[in-house]
Amino acid sequence: MTNSNEQVDFTQDIWLLAEQNGLQIRKESMEINESGMDFRVAFATDISGQKWVLRQPRRKDVWGRAENERRVLDVVRGSVPAQVPDWRICTPELIAYPLLDGDPIAVVDPAGAGYAWRFPQETLSDEFLDSLAATLAALHNIDPEEAAKGGVRIKTPMEARKEFAANIEEIKKNFTVPDQLAERWTVWLSVGSYWPKHSTFNHGDLHPPHIIVDDTQRVTGLIDWTEAEIADPGKDFVILYGLFQDDGLRDLLKRYEKAGGRTWPQMFEHIREQWAAYPALVAKFALTTGEESTMEMARGMLANWDVRRD
Repeated sequence: MTNSNEQVDFTQDIWLLAEQNGLQIRKESMEINESGMDFRVAFATDISGQKWVLRQPRRKDVWGRAENERRVLDVVRGSVPAQVPDWRICTPELIAYPLLDGDPIAVVDPAGAGYAWRFPQETLSDEFLDSLAATLAALHNIDPEEAAKGGVRIKTPMEARKEFAANIEEIKKNFTVPDQLAERWTVWLSVGSYWPKHSTFNHGDLHPPHIIVDDTQRVTGLIDWTEAEIADPGKDFVILYGLFQDDGLRDLLKRYEKAGGRTWPQMFEHIREQWAAYPALVAKFALTTGEESTMEMARGMLANWDVRRD
């Protein structure tokens, strides 16, 4: 079956599922986005002119994380200075919510690796950085105990650290990890001062396509909360470090602290080491999905990670 035929089938399937759940979509308005690793996504307009996001899980294992996301959204909605999805349909076959105002700060570049930025990356404004820092500070300051009562997963700092250590041991057994990278992970896990003594409510997958902004670059929304939980507060900065490197992370952390975010002396170093361990997260995801394309991506990241630069 050709890719075009697959998209036709997907469009028909999504349209029928929406109809069955009382959502009347204009089929001709549907635009398909295949960039997500967990969901196939369609953007569409209903008969009243409202724009929608329609998500279909790619695999059975995704549904458990989607249920976590639904609980997360119920807790976080109204607690941060940004919009979050309002799921109107939530079934194992279809999730649908009205499209948030604004656009992603960047999208996955279909022509190759990396992102296609809505604004040039080197011109990201104080408005963007301040609003992102304020949104993260508000999110991280949600009361963990109250969030846990709403069904959000919670891990103590030690539990999060032990889980990361266990994941790394599993990766070492299933992938070839360069000695220099494995040694760096071992040092990071063993140095107590790197690690936080508190947990925070994290988005968990904060990369540019999940950050919605307006025309002034102000952050207006966050989407795709599948990985959200109460755990290590450094996690939401890891991909941002990969994008902005040392100076950018230091600047963002200053803005975050000014906005009320809680820091500790070696937070910067901890996040930098989390970035060095990012290939292990990708490898763990590959083991979860069992997909050869993701396994190959993980092997490439592990083999080519430049520990001197990162």
